Amino acid sequence: MNDIHPHEYGVSAGPDYRQALDFIDAGEIRKALGILDTLAGSASRDARIRYARGVALLANGEYRKAGTDLAFAVALDSSFLPAYRHLGFVLLTMGKELAAIRVLKAAIALDRGFIDAWCVLGDVYLDLGEADKALEAFETALELEPGNPEPHCKLAMYHLSRGDMRGLRREYEVLRELDPCMAGQIAELLP
Repeated sequence: MNDIHPHEYGVSAGPDYRQALDFIDAGEIRKALGILDTLAGSASRDARIRYARGVALLANGEYRKAGTDLAFAVALDSSFLPAYRHLGFVLLTMGKELAAIRVLKAAIALDRGFIDAWCVLGDVYLDLGEADKALEAFETALELEPGNPEPHCKLAMYHLSRGDMRGLRREYEVLRELDPCMAGQIAELLP
């Protein structure tokens, strides 16, 4: 998951927290974790700190620890959608697809328009070999936000997984307009 942004949850009180977020954005994960570990203490009840630390751990490849912090963030603030999305991704990465589906569907129940949850849900279904459900999730994300490049990228991967080079090329053409950088990555997959 290359788009980890703890800033999406907003601002927390305190310059240390803000500095930790800046370190995450700069890719200085160890420095961010040092600050967040101090802020979290032994049992932080601040969903923002748990989320930020979970994101930092995720960026550092520490999925099990990230999952723990992200699950705490959801438990502490059940309306905190980005935590659901990242927790769903962690569960998928750890091979816990059914748990990922439950988490992502809970996020969608809170906000049907949460595009990120639909995209990760489609990834889970692809991983399970349920192509029809994956396509439905990606198409729902696209219907909700046609100009968002992420659903187009997910659809490109769907078409690639199905051996549908025409579909892959169609999504490539759309991405050339929406996100040339992402389109460049897709171009490498075209015959």
